[in-house]
Amino acid sequence: MPSLGIRLRTVFRRLLRLVRRKRRDFRGWLEDTQNFIHFSLLLVVPLLIGLVTWLANSIELLPFLLFPPLVSGAFTLFREPESQYASPRRFVGGMTMGAVCGWVALAVSARYLYRVPPETFQINPGAAAFGVLLTGIVTWALDIEESQAFSTALLVLVSGVTQFIYVLSVFASSLIVVGVFVVWRREIYEQRADYLYQTTHADDQVLVPMRGETADTVATFGAQLAAAHDTGKLVLFSVVTDGEHATDDAVDTDGGAAVRRVTPTGDAATGSAADGQVSTAAADLPAPARETAESLEAHAESLRDRFDISCEVVVVAGEPDDARIAVEAATETNCDLVVTPYQTADGELTRFIRGLFNSTLDVVVLRSNGERTSWRRLLVPIKHYGEVAHAMLDFAERLTGETSYVSVCHSIDSEGDRRTAEAMVADLVEPFERAIETRVTTSPLESFLSVHADNYDLTILGSSTDRTVVSRIIDAPTFEQLKELDCDIAIVHRG
Repeated sequence: MPSLGIRLRTVFRRLLRLVRRKRRDFRGWLEDTQNFIHFSLLLVVPLLIGLVTWLANSIELLPFLLFPPLVSGAFTLFREPESQYASPRRFVGGMTMGAVCGWVALAVSARYLYRVPPETFQINPGAAAFGVLLTGIVTWALDIEESQAFSTALLVLVSGVTQFIYVLSVFASSLIVVGVFVVWRREIYEQRADYLYQTTHADDQVLVPMRGETADTVATFGAQLAAAHDTGKLVLFSVVTDGEHATDDAVDTDGGAAVRRVTPTGDAATGSAADGQVSTAAADLPAPARETAESLEAHAESLRDRFDISCEVVVVAGEPDDARIAVEAATETNCDLVVTPYQTADGELTRFIRGLFNSTLDVVVLRSNGERTSWRRLLVPIKHYGEVAHAMLDFAERLTGETSYVSVCHSIDSEGDRRTAEAMVADLVEPFERAIETRVTTSPLESFLSVHADNYDLTILGSSTDRTVVSRIIDAPTFEQLKELDCDIAIVHRG
């Protein structure tokens, strides 16, 4: 029987894994802009109103009746931070001018319309109507129309404070709310990609298994992804089948590339790596392994010169179709992304690619005829918002230059879904610096791609590995349904 200490450590490790998984899931949930906004609403708006209330109690300036329009106005600001009504000028100016118009309406009605003293709790209908009318005219003329302006115009009639104090309190409180909103929008909302979307910082250490006829093209593709970040690195990886073709030791070629033998040990899916690499002379390598390393090094040198990135070469002995070897090589070289050629066997993805999809690494599978070495026109079909969609756009942005363009498309079932779809796509592309074209179509996605994909150099699709097995059987992944396209296809999997 295991000791109590061992059992406690086991429970602790399981709890730690659970916490990490929930934290990762929560981060992914927050990457949806709408979820992020709602979460911000739950945190910021109550705290903001609490702050204004505390100030009101401290300085006895703000009438409590002002709080309802203040809360609803704050909700509008944070709920639609990109809308025309999320304007600090409109918010402060509208609410303040509404209070001024209400003040004017009260003064006029007190002189000409009231039959009872205006201090009593009785509102003249003419005063209310005149205040709303005047507010509408003034805010329209000044282009500061704001729904809360009509509330402040009416509340002055029952505020119980002098009109000047009321107008001043409206201006001060709206200024506080707008100040917090501006800071939130500039420092948090607009910068959310820097600390929420991990694809912005990750996937810059790229391992490329040099397999198949399009390996050189795939290596160029991987190098371009890595070169987009200052810390980018490319590792060209190859496997020799015969155990005599590689040593158990790590060596350096003349070009400075590391040549390693990696033995698959432990759980490859969690990234366990082999230990104990010892330097030896390049001349000690068997001829086939040396020839493979030299060939990869020549290609690596070309990529170094073209993209100005660090480039290593890794040669291992083992079974070429064993994805565990590639996973462990990626772990040992600190790579967080594998870019591999598209390969099939009997109409299905090869065992090697399926093994990569089962690992914790991010994977991009490039289906190419090997003719293209640059990709300027990119199409990114999006089925739904999420971590994979953002990763696809992040990769697209890395591949494009100043003269390139990216187009995002989304398919809907009916015109009734268009507005929601357009808002979703707009939220998705908003964090990216470059201009991105957005398209919403009622055509099925596969039909749309069959017609339009040939106008692009590259189409980036999701791998659908986040779906259940049953779901993939009922509705096959899009890349499996697209057999004949002139453009290259990149299939993105998030580990």
